[in-house]
Amino acid sequence: MSEWIIHLIDQTGYLGVGFLMFLETVFPPIPSEVIMPVAGLAAARGKMDIFGVVASGTLGAMLGNYFWYLVARVIGIERFKPWIEKYGRWLTFDWAEIERAEKLFGRQGWAIVFFGRMLPTLRSLISIPAGLLHMRLSTFVIWSTIGTTGWTALLGFSGWTLGQRFGTVETVVGPLSTAVLVVIAIGYVWRLVRWKRA
Repeated sequence: MSEWIIHLIDQTGYLGVGFLMFLETVFPPIPSEVIMPVAGLAAARGKMDIFGVVASGTLGAMLGNYFWYLVARVIGIERFKPWIEKYGRWLTFDWAEIERAEKLFGRQGWAIVFFGRMLPTLRSLISIPAGLLHMRLSTFVIWSTIGTTGWTALLGFSGWTLGQRFGTVETVVGPLSTAVLVVIAIGYVWRLVRWKRA
């Protein structure tokens, strides 16, 4: 996959960076940890401007973020109420927790979205609860853009700085992504064992 990403960015420049980051957001297995450092390396070689790389990567990712937000918002959490009440034990939450989460997103959703955008794995998924829980669109867009810009800049400038050694970025961020998944899995098992319906 890395060779395909390198070839596409070489051939299409900023458009390719934006397109790849859109795909990465819609289909998380495509790694931003490769896309943005490769684009940063291309900028270091003079093929693109590093700020243009960050801007195009951010725009592409934000289109994907907005896509998932709209899909989730159109579906709405109410449609899942019977399913949540039936399978709450295995989901480890009930409808009362959904209502609390909705209030939390109303008060502190900006922080959840902002920090979520800079966490591997979670960054591509945070749009879904934001949409399902009807987070205000302006708040979602503003804080998603700030967080996404931070993430793309971090990876893009890493590739730009490291030059030929951009692979070291993936060796650092890759284990971090795995650690996030492990924490999520442990948290789920913990909640499953201790779960009681409110």
